[in-house]
Amino acid sequence: MPTVLREKGYRIGFYSSEPDEPVHVHVVKAGCEAKFWLNPVQLNWNKGFREAELREIARILAAHETELIEAWNEIE
Repeated sequence: MPTVLREKGYRIGFYSSEPDEPVHVHVVKAGCEAKFWLNPVQLNWNKGFREAELREIARILAAHETELIEAWNEIE
């Protein structure tokens, strides 16, 4: 998974083989992973993150939403 952003230990990116899905990112840290839709930021699924971490991730994604969407559009 190419990394688009790293913040507070979270690695945020997406797989280039998923361009037919709506704009989203995968977030990985310490063996946990979650998938968030963008525009608007919304959790799709979670494997291992606690609720407080998910809220923090959502805040990070909202703050960088424009650049994440631009990076997604570059693969199309």
